[in-house]
Amino acid sequence: MELLRVVFRHYRWPFIAVMALSLASAGLGIGVIAFINRRLIEAHGDPLSVLPQFLGLIVLLLAITLGAQLALTTLGHHFVYRLRGHLIKRILDTDIERIEALGSANLMASLSSDIHHITVAFVRLPELVQGVILTLGSALYLAWLSPGMLAVTAVWVAVTVVVGWLLVSRVYQHLSRVRATEDRLYQDYASVIEGRKELALNRDRARRLFDETYTRNAREYRHHIIRSDTFHLSAVNWSNIMMLGAIGLVFFLANGLGWANTNVAATYSLTLLFLRTPLIQAVGALPTLLGAQVAFDKLESLELAEYRQAFTSGEALNHWQTLELRGVRFRYPAAEQSEGFEVGPIDLTLTRGEQVFLIGGNGSGKSTLARLLTGLYQPHDGEILLDAEALTAEQWEAYRRSFSAVFTDFHLFDRLVGQEGAAPDPALVQDWLERLGMQDKLQFDGDRVTNPQLSQGQRKRLALLLAVAEQRDFLLLDEWAADQDPQFRRTFYQALLPRLRELGKTVLAVSHDDAYFGHADRLLEMREGRLTELTGQQREQASRDAVGRLDDDTP
Repeated sequence: MELLRVVFRHYRWPFIAVMALSLASAGLGIGVIAFINRRLIEAHGDPLSVLPQFLGLIVLLLAITLGAQLALTTLGHHFVYRLRGHLIKRILDTDIERIEALGSANLMASLSSDIHHITVAFVRLPELVQGVILTLGSALYLAWLSPGMLAVTAVWVAVTVVVGWLLVSRVYQHLSRVRATEDRLYQDYASVIEGRKELALNRDRARRLFDETYTRNAREYRHHIIRSDTFHLSAVNWSNIMMLGAIGLVFFLANGLGWANTNVAATYSLTLLFLRTPLIQAVGALPTLLGAQVAFDKLESLELAEYRQAFTSGEALNHWQTLELRGVRFRYPAAEQSEGFEVGPIDLTLTRGEQVFLIGGNGSGKSTLARLLTGLYQPHDGEILLDAEALTAEQWEAYRRSFSAVFTDFHLFDRLVGQEGAAPDPALVQDWLERLGMQDKLQFDGDRVTNPQLSQGQRKRLALLLAVAEQRDFLLLDEWAADQDPQFRRTFYQALLPRLRELGKTVLAVSHDDAYFGHADRLLEMREGRLTELTGQQREQASRDAVGRLDDDTP
C-alpha cells in the first residue's frame, strides 16, 4: 500500500510511536476483557470493591485509545499538508510543455480530488491500524483460552475476510474508473463556467453540452460509484453478519460439542463483540485506502518533475548584449485528427535595447517563437546563445529570469513583485500607474491589488504594470494593444514603448497594428513556422496592408 509506504518512509519514528500507542490500546482493551472474565463473570467476594478498578481501566483505555487515534490523525494531516505542498512545487518545477499537455482540468482534479481521497484515507487509517492490532492481540488471548475453538473461529473469520477482500477488490476496480471519469467531469465544469457567455447566447450549444457530454460522463460516474458503493456495503454487511454468526458458532462448539465451559464461551463472545466494531471499521476503511492508492497512481501518471525544496534559479544573466537563436526547431507531434507542426529552423539575433515587432497569421508559430525565445520551450534542435555563447542545461532557469511577459492568455496576479522577488520600487509603480491611467482605478493593500474586477483592457494594463515592476531586461508583449481603445493604443506605441526604451528594455511585441509598424526598430514575420525579417519595400508593404495579408495567411 503506497500510503503506508510513503508515510513510513517520511515519518518513520512518529509512525512507530503511534503504532506503539495503538499496541498499548489493543493490549489494554484485551486486558479489560480479561478483567471482566476473571473479576466480573467469575465473581468472588464483594463486587463493589471491583467497580473502581473496572472504571479506572475504562478511563485509561479511553485515554490511550483516543490518544492513539488523535496522534495518528494529526500525523496524517501533517502528511497531507506535506503532500499538497510537494505537488504544488512539482507543478511549479515541471516544464510548461508537460503542463500544457496535461491540461488544467487534470491538474485541478489531482489537486482537489486526489488530495481529498488521500486525506480521507489517512483519517480512516487509525481504524484499519487499530482493527488489525486488536484482531491479532485478541487472537493470542483467545488461543490461550481455547486453542481448538480459536482454530475453528479463525477459519470462520478467514472466510469472512477473504470474501470481504474479494468484494473490496471490486470496489478498487470501480474507483479507478470513477477517478478517470472525474477528469472528464472537471473538463465539463470548466466548459460550463468559462464558456458561460457563449452558452448563454447559444442555448443549442448549451443543450448539446449538457445532454451529449456532461450527462454521458455523469451517468458513467453514477454507474461506477453505485457499483463501488454496492460492493463496499456488501463487504461491510457481510463482515457484520459473519461476526454475529461467529458468536453463535462459539456457543455451539462450547455447549453443543462440549469444547469449553460457558464462562469461556461467554469470554469468546464478549471478545468477538469487542472486535466486531473495529473489524467492521477496518473493512470499511479499505475502500478509502484503495481510493488513496488510485489517487497515488494518478499522481504518478502525471509525470511531473521530481520534488526540489528550493527555488533554485541561479543568478540572472543580465549583462548580455546580443541574444541569438541559431537553427532552432520545435516540433508538435501529430495528434489523432491533425498532422504535426514544426516551427523553424529559426535564425534570429536581437540586440539589447531593440524594439522588435512580430506579425503573423493564426497558427503561424508566433506563440511558439515567443515561448522559445523566453525559454519556456526548449528547442528540439539548434541552440540559443547569449553574446555568442550557447546556453547550457544548467542555465535555462537563470536565462528565463531575464524576461517578463504579458501573453494573450495571461493570468492576472494580485500582488506586485519587484526585482529578484523583493518589494517593488514605489516610485516606479507610481510612475507607471499614471502612465497607464490606472492611478484612480486600483486599490492597494501593501503590494496587493484589492479590486481586480476590471475590464479586459484595464486587466492588460495591470498585467503590464506587474511586468514592468519586475524590472527585467526583456519584455514580451503578445498582442497587448489589441484590447485597448484607439486613444490608449496610440499612447502605447507613442509614449509607453519610448519610455521602455529609456529604461533600457528590449521589447518584442506581437502586433497587428500596421499603422504603428513605423515605431519598430525591426519587423519580423512568422509564416507557416518560418521566420523572416521584413525590410525595405517588404516593410513598407506590410505597413500598408498587413491586415489584409494576415487574413489570407493559412496556418
